[in-house]
Amino acid sequence: MSTIVIAVLAVVVLGAIAFFFLRKPAQPLPPSVEPAKATEKPSEKKRESKAAEPPKEKKQPSDKPEAKKKSEPPASQPAVEPSKSEAKKSLPPEPAPSKPADAKPEQRQEAPVKVELPAPTAAAGAEKESVAALKKGLAETRGGFIARLAALFGRKKEIDPALLDEIQSVLITADLGPHATDKLLGRLRERLDRRELANEDAVWKALADEGRAILGATPGPLKFASPGPTTILIVGVNGVGKTTTIGKLASRFRDEGKKVVLAAGDTFRAAAVIQLEVWGKRVGCQVVKGKERADPGSVIFDAIKAAKESGADVVLADTAGRLHTKSNLMEEIKKVVRTAEKALERPVDHILLVLDATTGQNAIQQAQIFKEAIPVSGIVLTKLDGTAKGGVVLGIVDEHGVPVRFVGIGERVEDLREFDPETFVAALFEKPDEKHEGAAT
Repeated sequence: MSTIVIAVLAVVVLGAIAFFFLRKPAQPLPPSVEPAKATEKPSEKKRESKAAEPPKEKKQPSDKPEAKKKSEPPASQPAVEPSKSEAKKSLPPEPAPSKPADAKPEQRQEAPVKVELPAPTAAAGAEKESVAALKKGLAETRGGFIARLAALFGRKKEIDPALLDEIQSVLITADLGPHATDKLLGRLRERLDRRELANEDAVWKALADEGRAILGATPGPLKFASPGPTTILIVGVNGVGKTTTIGKLASRFRDEGKKVVLAAGDTFRAAAVIQLEVWGKRVGCQVVKGKERADPGSVIFDAIKAAKESGADVVLADTAGRLHTKSNLMEEIKKVVRTAEKALERPVDHILLVLDATTGQNAIQQAQIFKEAIPVSGIVLTKLDGTAKGGVVLGIVDEHGVPVRFVGIGERVEDLREFDPETFVAALFEKPDEKHEGAAT
């Protein structure tokens, strides 16, 4: 038995000695590799040694067996290699992988940018601004008969024929005119019979609908002659704001890039000529004038000829204010129109009648007399911001069928606005806000 044990031990000892001398020695680390790299993973060490080891290092004479033995780790410490967990701790942190271009978070960030609706938003904002400006200009009117209508609805909730009679009285005092008032109330009664006026909101909507029906469609911008010059005669009684209207129109046309000539045809009022000259300097327009008490027609004739020679686009001609009740003065305005047509060699392009909104029913009468004398093509309603009789617009259009082209709601140049029936009705017949506008008692 002891012989067998001795034999086994001898075999084990011989095997250990053979293993020690016959196993391959470990390859030395190249000089360029720092000792800290020994902590890297074996697979990574192989890839880096292949990429970093230059070919010439194999031929270096310094690689002697003694150096190799010194670089070998002792045989008694084969497990000096760090564990996987320690190797991971010693490695530098790997950079975070970059996100692909089509990653979902980036798509969610870009999605809101693609949703753009600039044109409708801008249009809606401009419309609200226009309605707000008109509401401000119609503050006196809204504080007048519109507030009285609101007070009627506040006192009497039931919509019946008696309430419509009270509404009729309010509309007449607002200078809508008897014809426009009867038409509007007649249509309200028809709606009441069809049981379409169930509450106060329905009545406000019906008033707005009938107001739009009376005013009709938007007349659109003034048309310009080609070839020019487009000639616009401004007529009206004394004090309605003809000269100021001409100055504001000249500023508007100049901003549109048109060359404008002003004709100082109100030769019977020296202040009118001076005022027009001031506007000419302010806007940058040529002003043609004559001597005091000169024939208005001759001044306008000269202005049209000057516009033709200079290639101007527009002639704005002032005319003497006249009482619409004086037949001889109305004959003079007819002569001015004929003289302008002679200079143009064609009909005048536009004759704008300027009316003062504060005169109410009198403005409707003025429109009738001027319309009978000359072919009035449009109305300019001034001083709309200073009266509670803004409803006169409905009366003028209803009785004479002449479109309102411009309305004045303030002193600034931009306060002379092109008339838009839709915007006007929205501003006029919008239900009052009791917190801000209040109701008349």
